[in-house]
Amino acid sequence: MSTGSVTRILDYGVNNLNSVEKAVRHLGYNAEISPRIGDADRLIIPGVGAFGAAMRAISPLADEIRDFVASGRPILGICLGQQLLMDGSDEHGQTAGLGLVSGWVKYLPKSAGLKVPHMGWTEVKFVENSELGRDVGASECVYFVHSLYCECSDSSMVVATADYGITFCAALRRENVWGTQFHPEKSGRVGLKILENFLAWN
Repeated sequence: MSTGSVTRILDYGVNNLNSVEKAVRHLGYNAEISPRIGDADRLIIPGVGAFGAAMRAISPLADEIRDFVASGRPILGICLGQQLLMDGSDEHGQTAGLGLVSGWVKYLPKSAGLKVPHMGWTEVKFVENSELGRDVGASECVYFVHSLYCECSDSSMVVATADYGITFCAALRRENVWGTQFHPEKSGRVGLKILENFLAWN
């Protein structure tokens, strides 16, 4: 637990904020919702909505986000926030992303006969020795709401997977850049533990 550092939850106009702030504060960490990054020690980019609209909204902060990552401070993208970290997305036509993680955002296939979007609780499997998945059981479930998923160019960046017609990236990490396709803030005890693992990392 850290009471001195500040976790900034980025408000760029198209995202889910209050539940993330509540979860961070519940874990005993300082959290601020703000449209500015400033001197934050950690940054969380939540997201609910469409990729293109989100990129247009966040683009004025793109260089500052990249500078934040270059400084070595940890950043976490949640759901759409994770997708924005990628090179780009196929949603409603190809749109470039922040380019912090090499890879592309693709639609979940409908050919498997499953409903898209994928909504609900699904088992997540973390790779062995994953810091994000520390002390998370082998068969825990987390909450998803999404129609697209991240396909990383380097499979070593995939730190957790889930199955929904295909096996897809449920969480990723590249050095100090972290992401979850699921919503840890809506995933009960397990989600709080995953969020705490990010907040405690330095």
